[in-house]
Amino acid sequence: MADKPLSDDEVDVIYRQMIDSFIDRANELADKNSPENVGMALLFAASRFNAFVVSQHAKNRQDYEKDMEKARQFFISQYQEMLGENLEDYKKVYDKYHQFT
Repeated sequence: MADKPLSDDEVDVIYRQMIDSFIDRANELADKNSPENVGMALLFAASRFNAFVVSQHAKNRQDYEKDMEKARQFFISQYQEMLGENLEDYKKVYDKYHQFT
């Protein structure tokens, strides 16, 4: 018997749980490392993993090479959108979490 596909709501819950687990780990790392270094490590890890993801969608190396620019533009636009949303959201909690003087 095949597993039933997940609903959009179920996928969203799993997505949010993954995000929270990455942020929890980043916060743990930031206890012993600069937040800037943790942030850069997260960016590098995301880019490295997404290169792998893109490669898994290509049938061969030539297709992968053809897909590279489209993937680059997709991830750049996604990051710009997500960063913009999060910067705006953070304004609401800035005073609560601001730690630098």
